[in-house]
Amino acid sequence: MSTILAVDTSSEACSIALSRNGEITSEFVLAPRQHTQRLLPMIDQLLVSQGITLGDLDAIAYGRGPGSFTGLRICLGVVQGLAFSANIPVIPVSTLKTMAVGAIRQFSLSGDDRVLVALDARMNEIYGAVYTGDTPLPSELVSEFVGAPEQLSECPQILDVPAAKLIKVGAGCHYEAVQAIDTRHEDQALLARAEDMLILADAAFAQGEFVAAEDTQPVYLRDSVAWKKRERIRR
Repeated sequence: MSTILAVDTSSEACSIALSRNGEITSEFVLAPRQHTQRLLPMIDQLLVSQGITLGDLDAIAYGRGPGSFTGLRICLGVVQGLAFSANIPVIPVSTLKTMAVGAIRQFSLSGDDRVLVALDARMNEIYGAVYTGDTPLPSELVSEFVGAPEQLSECPQILDVPAAKLIKVGAGCHYEAVQAIDTRHEDQALLARAEDMLILADAAFAQGEFVAAEDTQPVYLRDSVAWKKRERIRR
C-alpha cells in the first residue's frame, strides 16, 4: 500500500495527515496567520512519530485550492520543497471536493444525497461546487466556480433536489442566496481536512494522477488582478 502525506492550509487551519499501511494519522490545528510557523514543525513531528522520513513517502498530496490566497501559496511552497528534496511526486487535490468528503463522513451520506460546498471568496462572491454523496469518492455535479451566490441557488442541480437530500457546508453559506436554499443540514464551520483529502489522494495515486513538484500550481479560480483589487479594498 502507498504511503502518502497530505497537507492543507487553504483556510485558517493547518491540517496534515499520513496514510501508511492502510492507517491514517492526522493533526488539525486552527492557526490563523501562523501557517508559516506551524506547518513544517507539524510535518516533522508527524513523520518522527511514525518512524519514517520523507524518503519513505510515495507522494505528497496538497490542497490546491480554491481557498485563502496566502494559505495556498504557503502550502505549495512547502510541498514543492519537500517533494524536490525527496524526489517524489505531488498530488493536487481540490479543497471543495475534500470538504465534500468531510461532509459525507460527518453526515453519513449516500449516493442519492447532494453536497453543496460554498466558501466565502469575499467581494460578495463564493467559491462553489456541488457533489454527489457517494462514498468514498463523490462525483462533481456542478464544477468549481467563483461567482455570485445566486449561481448556486439558481442551478438545476440544486432546484431539483429535495431538502431532505441536500447538505450545505462552508463559510460561504452565510450569503442570503445560499441561506435561501432549503437543506437537511448546514455546517458553515466545516473546513478541509487532510485526512479527508487522503481518500481522494489515494485514489488519484492509484490511477497515476500525480505530477512532478515543478509542474504543479494552485487553483485560485480568481485571477491575480482581482486579488490585488481585493487587497487594496481591505487596506
